[in-house]
Amino acid sequence: MSDAIEFADDNRAFAQTQQFQDIKNAAHEHLLSRIEELGAEFGRWTRGAIQQFVDLEMDSFARLRRIPINESELRQIADALTKELAGFGPIEDLLNDPLVEDILINGYNDVYVSRHGVLQHEPVRFADNQHLLRIVRRILAPIGRRLDESNPMVDARLPDGGRLNVVIEPLAVDGPVVSIRKFRKDPLKPADLLALGSFNEEIYALLDAAVKARCSILVSGGTSSGKTSLLNALASFIPNAERVVTIEDTAELSLAHPHVVRMEARQGGYEGTGEVTIRDLIRNSLRMRPDRIIVGEVRGAEVLEMMQAMNTGHEGSMGTIHANSPRECLYRLEMLAGFAGFQGSEASLRRQIASAIDFIVQIGRLSSGRRRILSITEVTGVSDAVISTQELYRHEAYIAPDGEEKDRWVALGIQPHSPKLQRFRELARGAGSAVPDGAGVGGGGFFGRGRNK
Repeated sequence: MSDAIEFADDNRAFAQTQQFQDIKNAAHEHLLSRIEELGAEFGRWTRGAIQQFVDLEMDSFARLRRIPINESELRQIADALTKELAGFGPIEDLLNDPLVEDILINGYNDVYVSRHGVLQHEPVRFADNQHLLRIVRRILAPIGRRLDESNPMVDARLPDGGRLNVVIEPLAVDGPVVSIRKFRKDPLKPADLLALGSFNEEIYALLDAAVKARCSILVSGGTSSGKTSLLNALASFIPNAERVVTIEDTAELSLAHPHVVRMEARQGGYEGTGEVTIRDLIRNSLRMRPDRIIVGEVRGAEVLEMMQAMNTGHEGSMGTIHANSPRECLYRLEMLAGFAGFQGSEASLRRQIASAIDFIVQIGRLSSGRRRILSITEVTGVSDAVISTQELYRHEAYIAPDGEEKDRWVALGIQPHSPKLQRFRELARGAGSAVPDGAGVGGGGFFGRGRNK
């Protein structure tokens, strides 16, 4: 076992050497000249055929040039060249790794990845910035997006559902900056998040009841806190008979629901024409007979249309927003509405927000990388020109006797105020501290003390 680990470490070490890059670059030039001789025939080859071609050419190349490398190093270079010709070069393995959530490239020789919410430096590098740009343009080619000096920033959705953001010179000073956000092929369900410890059984029960009772919910949190994953999971509680319209700037949601209409905003053309905003899509969605509207991220003028939809027959709609706390979430809604040109008074805006939003679910990424629901706050109305809220659950981390950090959620003993949850309150009262089976809320106590996890 230790021999295998040493062998893998040696391989990784060789891949970081200048010798590896020099041999690979020279071999790449040799392969390109051979491909040029083959012409159009090469374009019809499968990946397996390309792998065989590279292996044969590398054996010949190393023998004729008397390159001083062993068989293992030769195979390593051949594998890298196959990825170069048929895939995405140095980052192909990262793109295929299901544990990798984000790939962050700061120039050709500085790559970080996020696994389980924790950023780590990755021993991967490109030959130079031109090599990096070549791979990026290969990723962009099927999408038809342009990346050059006249258009030095690109934000695009990848064919597999991921998201790519690229900034190049002259805006990026130290070389191309590439950010790739990957998404799971099988989105997490509420039971998965429960098993991962993102919340406990009582919160599961409340969220299930709130979604089914058509409560409007905003998921609030910071970057990479798990907002989209939680929103995906919440949507699985929506009854199958309802029609759901999702609206996003870059399509990321993948709802486990049989009747979903997905819409994505469009950036303007090179002359600034043809732009279709999230605000335009929300307006149009109202003519599409939606039961619920889900906005991937609320961050602009669309906040007015979203609140109007929630207040005019589209209860149960949901969305995410960048904010550090439930109160900050409300402040941000006010600010965005002001920027959007809201014409009424401050008091009328707050009444509209309070009547539109029922719950704010605050989610965060802890220092350990764990993603947890930090609080569930209900919006109860307006009092003295201030939006009133009550916190139903609060997350607390504690150190167990064995020294391990664990989670618990403290139930603050307050019943949800919303009349939409009247049946849920009655069931909870009738069952004491536990929600009875058949309530459609997943079981677990509601008004008891928070459980440890």
